[in-house]
Amino acid sequence: MTTTAPPVAAPAAAGSSGDLPAAVLRSAPADFVVEEIPAYAPSGRGEHVFVTFRKTGRTTPDAVRAIAIALGADPGGAGFAGMKDRHAITTQTASFQLPLARDPAPLLEEAELPGIEILAVARHDHKLKPGHLVGNRFRITLRGVDPAALPLAERRLAEIGRAGVPNAFGPQRFGRDGSNPERALAWIAGRERGPRDKREQRLLFSALQSRWFNEVLARREADGTWSTVLAGDLAKKRDSGGLFLVPLEGPELADAEARAAALAISATGPMFGRKMRWPEGVPGALEREVLMAAIGDPRRLDAFAHAGEGTRRPLRLEVDGLEVSAAESGAGPSPGDAAAHGPGDPAAGQGIVVSFVLPKGGYATTVLGRVFRLVDASAPQPSTGRPAAAGAPAPEEEDAVEEGQPGAAP
Repeated sequence: MTTTAPPVAAPAAAGSSGDLPAAVLRSAPADFVVEEIPAYAPSGRGEHVFVTFRKTGRTTPDAVRAIAIALGADPGGAGFAGMKDRHAITTQTASFQLPLARDPAPLLEEAELPGIEILAVARHDHKLKPGHLVGNRFRITLRGVDPAALPLAERRLAEIGRAGVPNAFGPQRFGRDGSNPERALAWIAGRERGPRDKREQRLLFSALQSRWFNEVLARREADGTWSTVLAGDLAKKRDSGGLFLVPLEGPELADAEARAAALAISATGPMFGRKMRWPEGVPGALEREVLMAAIGDPRRLDAFAHAGEGTRRPLRLEVDGLEVSAAESGAGPSPGDAAAHGPGDPAAGQGIVVSFVLPKGGYATTVLGRVFRLVDASAPQPSTGRPAAAGAPAPEEEDAVEEGQPGAAP
Protein backbone atom coordinates (compact mmCIF):
# COMPACT_ATOMS: atom_id res chain seq x y z
CA MET A 1 0.00 0.00 0.00
CA THR A 2 1.22 3.52 -0.77
CA THR A 3 0.93 6.74 1.16
CA THR A 4 0.63 9.03 -1.81
CA ALA A 5 -1.69 9.67 -4.71
CA PRO A 6 -1.92 7.25 -7.64
CA PRO A 7 0.76 7.67 -10.32
CA VAL A 8 0.41 10.89 -12.26
CA ALA A 9 -0.91 10.48 -15.78
CA ALA A 10 -2.39 12.76 -18.37
CA PRO A 11 -6.16 12.42 -18.78
CA ALA A 12 -6.01 11.76 -22.48
CA ALA A 13 -3.07 9.40 -22.57
CA ALA A 14 -1.46 7.35 -19.84
CA GLY A 15 2.11 8.14 -18.87
CA SER A 16 4.46 8.32 -15.92
CA SER A 17 5.36 11.59 -14.24
CA GLY A 18 8.75 11.38 -15.94
CA ASP A 19 7.00 11.76 -19.31
CA LEU A 20 5.47 15.09 -18.30
CA PRO A 21 7.05 18.52 -18.75
CA ALA A 22 8.44 20.18 -15.61
CA ALA A 23 6.82 23.27 -14.14
CA VAL A 24 7.88 25.25 -11.07
CA LEU A 25 5.10 25.83 -8.54
CA ARG A 26 5.02 28.52 -5.83
CA SER A 27 8.06 30.50 -6.92
CA ALA A 28 6.46 33.35 -4.92
CA PRO A 29 3.26 33.69 -2.88
CA ALA A 30 1.62 35.64 -5.73
CA ASP A 31 2.05 32.58 -7.96
CA PHE A 32 -0.47 30.59 -5.88
CA VAL A 33 -3.67 32.55 -5.27
CA VAL A 34 -6.68 30.88 -3.62
CA GLU A 35 -10.08 32.37 -2.86
CA GLU A 36 -12.55 30.45 -0.73
CA ILE A 37 -16.12 30.33 -2.03
CA PRO A 38 -18.43 30.48 1.02
CA ALA A 39 -21.48 28.28 1.37
CA TYR A 40 -23.60 31.15 2.70
CA ALA A 41 -23.45 34.83 3.61
CA PRO A 42 -23.50 35.96 7.26
CA SER A 43 -26.90 37.06 8.53
CA GLY A 44 -25.72 40.34 10.04
CA ARG A 45 -26.82 39.40 13.56
CA GLY A 46 -25.71 37.07 16.33
CA GLU A 47 -22.83 36.57 18.76
CA HIS A 48 -20.39 35.23 16.17
CA VAL A 49 -18.28 37.57 14.04
CA PHE A 50 -17.38 36.40 10.53
CA VAL A 51 -14.07 37.93 9.43
CA THR A 52 -13.04 37.58 5.80
CA PHE A 53 -9.30 38.11 5.41
CA ARG A 54 -6.49 37.77 2.91
CA LYS A 55 -3.26 36.29 4.22
CA THR A 56 0.26 35.95 2.83
CA GLY A 57 3.01 33.78 4.31
CA ARG A 58 0.92 32.52 7.24
CA THR A 59 -0.92 29.29 7.97
CA THR A 60 -4.66 29.35 8.57
CA PRO A 61 -4.42 28.41 12.29
CA ASP A 62 -1.74 31.06 12.83
CA ALA A 63 -3.79 33.77 11.11
CA VAL A 64 -6.99 32.80 12.92
CA ARG A 65 -5.24 32.88 16.29
CA ALA A 66 -3.81 36.34 15.56
CA ILE A 67 -7.25 37.71 14.65
CA ALA A 68 -8.83 36.12 17.74
CA ILE A 69 -6.26 37.78 19.99
CA ALA A 70 -6.91 41.14 18.30
CA LEU A 71 -10.63 40.75 19.01
CA GLY A 72 -10.10 39.55 22.57
CA ALA A 73 -11.88 36.32 21.62
CA ASP A 74 -11.03 32.76 22.60
CA PRO A 75 -8.85 31.25 19.82
CA GLY A 76 -10.10 27.80 20.79
CA GLY A 77 -13.67 28.85 20.00
CA ALA A 78 -12.85 30.16 16.53
CA GLY A 79 -14.08 28.37 13.45
CA PHE A 80 -13.09 28.17 9.80
CA ALA A 81 -14.22 26.14 6.83
CA GLY A 82 -10.91 24.91 5.44
CA MET A 83 -7.14 25.06 5.59
CA LYS A 84 -5.25 27.28 3.17
CA ASP A 85 -1.62 27.09 2.16
CA ARG A 86 1.09 29.20 3.80
CA HIS A 87 3.15 29.73 0.65
CA ALA A 88 0.39 31.57 -1.18
CA ILE A 89 -1.98 34.53 -1.14
CA THR A 90 -5.26 33.13 0.15
CA THR A 91 -8.65 34.56 1.05
CA GLN A 92 -10.99 32.87 3.51
CA THR A 93 -13.42 33.51 6.37
CA ALA A 94 -13.19 32.63 10.05
CA SER A 95 -15.70 33.09 12.88
CA PHE A 96 -15.12 34.34 16.43
CA GLN A 97 -17.51 34.46 19.36
CA LEU A 98 -17.82 38.06 20.50
CA PRO A 99 -20.42 39.69 22.79
CA LEU A 100 -22.93 41.87 20.99
CA ALA A 101 -21.85 44.87 23.04
CA ARG A 102 -18.33 44.71 21.61
CA ASP A 103 -17.74 46.30 18.18
CA PRO A 104 -15.17 44.25 16.24
CA ALA A 105 -14.36 46.92 13.61
CA PRO A 106 -12.20 49.29 15.74
CA LEU A 107 -10.45 46.34 17.39
CA LEU A 108 -9.32 45.04 14.01
CA GLU A 109 -8.45 48.50 12.69
CA GLU A 110 -6.10 49.10 15.61
CA ALA A 111 -4.50 45.64 15.54
CA GLU A 112 -1.12 44.92 14.01
CA LEU A 113 -1.61 41.85 11.83
CA PRO A 114 1.45 41.30 9.61
CA GLY A 115 0.61 39.33 6.49
CA ILE A 116 -3.14 39.67 7.10
CA GLU A 117 -5.54 42.07 5.37
CA ILE A 118 -9.07 42.31 6.78
CA LEU A 119 -11.59 42.45 3.93
CA ALA A 120 -15.01 42.21 5.60
CA VAL A 121 -16.58 41.87 9.05
CA ALA A 122 -20.17 40.78 9.73
CA ARG A 123 -22.10 39.07 12.49
CA HIS A 124 -23.79 35.69 12.23
CA ASP A 125 -25.94 33.42 14.37
CA HIS A 126 -23.57 30.47 14.64
CA LYS A 127 -19.95 29.38 14.39
CA LEU A 128 -18.35 28.63 11.03
CA LYS A 129 -17.63 24.90 10.84
CA PRO A 130 -15.28 22.71 8.77
CA GLY A 131 -16.65 22.09 5.29
CA HIS A 132 -18.91 25.18 5.28
CA LEU A 133 -17.76 26.22 1.82
CA VAL A 134 -18.72 25.53 -1.78
CA GLY A 135 -15.19 25.30 -3.09
CA ASN A 136 -12.09 27.29 -3.95
CA ARG A 137 -11.09 29.51 -6.85
CA PHE A 138 -7.45 29.13 -7.92
CA ARG A 139 -5.12 31.29 -9.97
CA ILE A 140 -1.79 29.49 -10.26
CA THR A 141 1.28 30.62 -12.14
CA LEU A 142 3.63 27.88 -13.32
CA ARG A 143 7.19 28.86 -14.19
CA GLY A 144 9.96 27.31 -16.24
CA VAL A 145 7.77 25.41 -18.72
CA ASP A 146 9.57 24.23 -21.86
CA PRO A 147 8.03 26.28 -24.70
CA ALA A 148 7.91 23.17 -26.89
CA ALA A 149 5.69 21.45 -24.30
CA LEU A 150 3.11 24.24 -24.05
CA PRO A 151 0.80 23.26 -26.94
CA LEU A 152 0.31 19.71 -25.65
CA ALA A 153 -0.04 20.94 -22.07
CA GLU A 154 -2.76 23.38 -23.11
CA ARG A 155 -4.64 20.62 -24.96
CA ARG A 156 -4.47 18.37 -21.91
CA LEU A 157 -5.71 21.16 -19.67
CA ALA A 158 -8.62 21.75 -22.03
CA GLU A 159 -9.50 18.04 -21.84
CA ILE A 160 -9.40 18.23 -18.03
CA GLY A 161 -11.85 21.12 -18.18
CA ARG A 162 -14.23 18.92 -20.16
CA ALA A 163 -13.79 15.57 -18.40
CA GLY A 164 -12.30 16.20 -14.93
CA VAL A 165 -9.54 14.15 -13.27
CA PRO A 166 -9.32 11.30 -10.74
CA ASN A 167 -10.02 12.93 -7.37
CA ALA A 168 -6.92 11.70 -5.56
CA PHE A 169 -5.61 13.07 -2.29
CA GLY A 170 -2.24 14.75 -2.65
CA PRO A 171 0.85 13.92 -0.56
CA GLN A 172 0.22 16.87 1.77
CA ARG A 173 -2.71 14.88 3.16
CA PHE A 174 -0.33 12.32 4.65
CA GLY A 175 2.02 14.52 6.70
CA ARG A 176 5.36 16.07 5.91
CA ASP A 177 7.16 12.72 5.75
CA GLY A 178 4.18 10.70 4.52
CA SER A 179 4.10 8.59 7.69
CA ASN A 180 0.69 9.54 9.11
CA PRO A 181 -1.25 6.62 7.55
CA GLU A 182 1.22 4.07 8.97
CA ARG A 183 1.04 5.70 12.39
CA ALA A 184 -2.76 5.58 12.22
CA LEU A 185 -2.74 1.94 11.13
CA ALA A 186 -0.47 0.95 14.01
CA TRP A 187 -2.83 2.77 16.38
CA ILE A 188 -5.96 1.09 15.01
CA ALA A 189 -4.31 -2.33 14.98
CA GLY A 190 -3.31 -1.92 18.63
CA ARG A 191 0.42 -2.10 17.92
CA GLU A 192 1.00 1.42 19.24
CA ARG A 193 -0.74 3.76 21.62
CA GLY A 194 -2.58 6.50 19.79
CA PRO A 195 -2.12 10.22 20.42
CA ARG A 196 -3.98 11.79 23.32
CA ASP A 197 -4.70 15.01 21.48
CA LYS A 198 -8.10 14.76 19.76
CA ARG A 199 -7.04 16.98 16.89
CA GLU A 200 -4.05 14.75 16.16
CA GLN A 201 -6.29 11.68 16.35
CA ARG A 202 -8.57 13.16 13.70
CA LEU A 203 -5.64 14.12 11.47
CA LEU A 204 -4.11 10.64 11.66
CA PHE A 205 -7.41 8.90 11.02
CA SER A 206 -8.22 11.15 8.06
CA ALA A 207 -4.79 10.39 6.57
CA LEU A 208 -5.57 6.67 6.74
CA GLN A 209 -9.03 7.18 5.26
CA SER A 210 -7.40 9.16 2.46
CA ARG A 211 -4.87 6.45 1.71
CA TRP A 212 -7.61 3.82 1.47
CA PHE A 213 -9.63 6.11 -0.79
CA ASN A 214 -6.59 6.52 -3.06
CA GLU A 215 -6.18 2.74 -3.22
CA VAL A 216 -9.77 2.24 -4.33
CA LEU A 217 -9.44 5.08 -6.82
CA ALA A 218 -6.21 3.65 -8.23
CA ARG A 219 -7.92 0.28 -8.80
CA ARG A 220 -10.81 1.94 -10.60
CA GLU A 221 -8.49 4.12 -12.60
CA ALA A 222 -6.58 1.01 -13.69
CA ASP A 223 -9.75 -0.66 -15.01
CA GLY A 224 -11.11 2.58 -16.50
CA THR A 225 -14.19 2.91 -14.29
CA TRP A 226 -13.26 6.02 -12.27
CA SER A 227 -15.20 8.35 -14.58
CA THR A 228 -18.30 6.20 -15.06
CA VAL A 229 -20.69 4.41 -12.73
CA LEU A 230 -21.04 0.70 -12.10
CA ALA A 231 -24.08 -1.26 -10.97
CA GLY A 232 -24.23 -0.89 -7.20
CA ASP A 233 -22.20 2.32 -7.04
CA LEU A 234 -23.20 5.09 -4.70
CA ALA A 235 -23.29 8.09 -7.06
CA LYS A 236 -23.25 11.75 -6.13
CA LYS A 237 -25.35 14.33 -7.95
CA ARG A 238 -23.30 17.29 -9.12
CA ASP A 239 -26.09 19.84 -8.71
CA SER A 240 -27.45 18.92 -5.28
CA GLY A 241 -24.74 16.74 -3.76
CA GLY A 242 -27.26 14.00 -3.02
CA LEU A 243 -26.24 10.32 -2.96
CA PHE A 244 -28.18 7.51 -4.58
CA LEU A 245 -27.62 3.83 -5.28
CA VAL A 246 -27.07 2.98 -8.93
CA PRO A 247 -29.46 0.13 -9.82
CA LEU A 248 -27.96 -3.29 -10.45
CA GLU A 249 -29.79 -3.68 -13.76
CA GLY A 250 -32.48 -2.29 -16.04
CA PRO A 251 -33.11 1.03 -17.81
CA GLU A 252 -32.28 3.07 -14.69
CA LEU A 253 -28.73 1.67 -14.81
CA ALA A 254 -28.37 2.81 -18.42
CA ASP A 255 -29.74 6.23 -17.46
CA ALA A 256 -27.18 6.55 -14.66
CA GLU A 257 -24.37 5.64 -17.06
CA ALA A 258 -25.53 8.35 -19.46
CA ARG A 259 -25.69 10.93 -16.66
CA ALA A 260 -22.16 10.02 -15.58
CA ALA A 261 -20.92 10.50 -19.14
CA ALA A 262 -22.50 13.97 -19.08
CA LEU A 263 -20.75 14.76 -15.75
CA ALA A 264 -24.12 15.15 -14.00
CA ILE A 265 -23.20 12.44 -11.48
CA SER A 266 -20.01 10.75 -10.32
CA ALA A 267 -19.30 7.47 -8.59
CA THR A 268 -18.02 7.84 -5.04
CA GLY A 269 -15.30 6.10 -3.10
CA PRO A 270 -14.94 5.31 0.59
CA MET A 271 -13.84 7.45 3.47
CA PHE A 272 -14.17 4.44 5.75
CA GLY A 273 -15.83 4.80 9.14
CA ARG A 274 -18.64 3.44 11.25
CA LYS A 275 -21.37 5.53 9.61
CA MET A 276 -20.15 5.31 6.02
CA ARG A 277 -22.75 4.08 3.56
CA TRP A 278 -21.57 1.04 1.59
CA PRO A 279 -22.14 0.47 -2.14
CA GLU A 280 -23.34 -2.85 -3.52
CA GLY A 281 -22.23 -5.22 -6.27
CA VAL A 282 -18.69 -5.01 -7.66
CA PRO A 283 -17.92 -1.59 -6.08
CA GLY A 284 -18.91 -2.84 -2.64
CA ALA A 285 -16.80 -5.98 -3.01
CA LEU A 286 -13.78 -3.91 -4.04
CA GLU A 287 -14.06 -1.57 -1.08
CA ARG A 288 -14.45 -4.41 1.40
CA GLU A 289 -11.43 -6.13 -0.12
CA VAL A 290 -9.26 -3.03 0.38
CA LEU A 291 -10.38 -2.50 3.98
CA MET A 292 -10.15 -6.15 4.99
CA ALA A 293 -6.63 -6.43 3.54
CA ALA A 294 -5.62 -3.55 5.81
CA ILE A 295 -7.37 -4.30 9.12
CA GLY A 296 -9.35 -7.52 8.77
CA ASP A 297 -12.76 -7.02 10.35
CA PRO A 298 -14.28 -3.67 9.16
CA ARG A 299 -16.07 -3.40 12.51
CA ARG A 300 -12.71 -2.55 14.06
CA LEU A 301 -13.31 1.03 12.90
CA ASP A 302 -16.38 1.34 15.12
CA ALA A 303 -14.19 2.15 18.12
CA PHE A 304 -12.66 5.10 16.27
CA ALA A 305 -15.85 6.97 15.34
CA HIS A 306 -14.68 9.86 17.51
CA ALA A 307 -11.82 10.38 15.04
CA GLY A 308 -13.92 10.01 11.90
CA GLU A 309 -17.40 8.62 11.33
CA GLY A 310 -16.95 7.99 7.62
CA THR A 311 -18.44 9.47 4.46
CA ARG A 312 -18.27 9.24 0.66
CA ARG A 313 -16.05 11.22 -1.74
CA PRO A 314 -16.49 11.50 -5.54
CA LEU A 315 -14.01 9.52 -7.59
CA ARG A 316 -14.02 12.26 -10.20
CA LEU A 317 -12.98 15.86 -9.62
CA GLU A 318 -14.82 18.31 -11.87
CA VAL A 319 -12.89 21.42 -12.87
CA ASP A 320 -14.98 24.50 -13.65
CA GLY A 321 -14.04 27.70 -15.43
CA LEU A 322 -10.61 26.50 -16.53
CA GLU A 323 -8.62 29.18 -18.34
CA VAL A 324 -5.00 29.31 -19.49
CA SER A 325 -2.98 32.44 -20.28
CA ALA A 326 0.65 33.53 -20.56
CA ALA A 327 2.32 34.60 -17.31
CA GLU A 328 3.51 38.16 -16.93
CA SER A 329 7.26 38.54 -17.12
CA GLY A 330 9.25 39.87 -14.22
CA ALA A 331 8.38 37.18 -11.63
CA GLY A 332 9.88 33.77 -11.13
CA PRO A 333 13.19 32.76 -12.71
CA SER A 334 14.97 35.64 -14.42
CA PRO A 335 16.35 35.54 -17.99
CA GLY A 336 19.79 35.15 -16.44
CA ASP A 337 18.61 32.08 -14.58
CA ALA A 338 17.24 30.62 -17.79
CA ALA A 339 20.56 31.19 -19.56
CA ALA A 340 22.45 29.56 -16.71
CA HIS A 341 20.43 26.36 -16.91
CA GLY A 342 19.94 23.90 -19.71
CA PRO A 343 16.78 23.99 -21.89
CA GLY A 344 15.28 21.06 -19.99
CA ASP A 345 15.86 22.61 -16.58
CA PRO A 346 12.66 23.59 -14.69
CA ALA A 347 14.23 26.93 -13.78
CA ALA A 348 14.26 27.86 -17.47
CA GLY A 349 11.42 28.30 -19.96
CA GLN A 350 8.13 30.15 -20.02
CA GLY A 351 5.37 30.73 -17.52
CA ILE A 352 1.64 30.14 -17.80
CA VAL A 353 -1.31 31.04 -15.58
CA VAL A 354 -3.98 28.41 -14.98
CA SER A 355 -7.25 29.51 -13.37
CA PHE A 356 -10.09 27.22 -12.30
CA VAL A 357 -12.64 26.45 -9.60
CA LEU A 358 -12.70 23.22 -7.59
CA PRO A 359 -15.36 21.90 -5.22
CA LYS A 360 -14.40 21.57 -1.57
CA GLY A 361 -11.91 18.83 -0.93
CA GLY A 362 -10.32 19.14 -4.37
CA TYR A 363 -6.57 19.66 -4.70
CA ALA A 364 -5.16 22.02 -7.30
CA THR A 365 -1.99 19.95 -7.52
CA THR A 366 -4.09 16.88 -8.36
CA VAL A 367 -5.30 18.77 -11.43
CA LEU A 368 -1.97 20.23 -12.48
CA GLY A 369 -0.07 17.02 -11.71
CA ARG A 370 -1.92 15.36 -14.57
CA VAL A 371 -0.22 17.72 -17.01
CA PHE A 372 3.08 18.72 -15.44
CA ARG A 373 5.84 17.25 -13.30
CA LEU A 374 5.47 19.79 -10.53
CA VAL A 375 8.53 21.16 -8.79
CA ASP A 376 7.53 22.95 -5.57
CA ALA A 377 9.81 25.93 -4.97
CA SER A 378 8.43 26.29 -1.42
CA ALA A 379 9.35 22.75 -0.37
CA PRO A 380 12.46 22.11 1.76
CA GLN A 381 15.55 22.30 -0.43
CA PRO A 382 17.77 19.23 -0.90
CA SER A 383 21.53 19.49 -0.48
CA THR A 384 22.05 20.32 -4.15
CA GLY A 385 20.13 23.55 -3.68
CA ARG A 386 17.55 22.58 -6.32
CA PRO A 387 13.80 22.60 -5.59
CA ALA A 388 12.31 19.36 -4.28
CA ALA A 389 9.89 17.64 -6.61
CA ALA A 390 6.22 17.48 -5.79
CA GLY A 391 5.54 14.19 -4.08
CA ALA A 392 8.19 14.93 -1.47
CA PRO A 393 6.80 15.82 1.97
CA ALA A 394 4.83 19.00 1.43
CA PRO A 395 3.30 21.70 3.61
CA GLU A 396 -0.40 22.10 4.15
CA GLU A 397 -2.00 23.10 0.89
CA GLU A 398 -5.33 24.37 -0.36
CA ASP A 399 -8.45 23.05 1.30
CA ALA A 400 -7.59 20.11 3.53
CA VAL A 401 -11.12 19.71 4.91
CA GLU A 402 -13.29 17.03 3.35
CA GLU A 403 -16.97 16.37 3.84
CA GLY A 404 -17.48 15.20 7.40
CA GLN A 405 -13.81 15.70 8.24
CA PRO A 406 -12.72 18.12 10.98
CA GLY A 407 -10.45 21.04 10.38
CA ALA A 408 -7.41 21.80 12.48
CA ALA A 409 -8.10 23.79 15.60
CA PRO A 410 -6.53 27.26 15.70
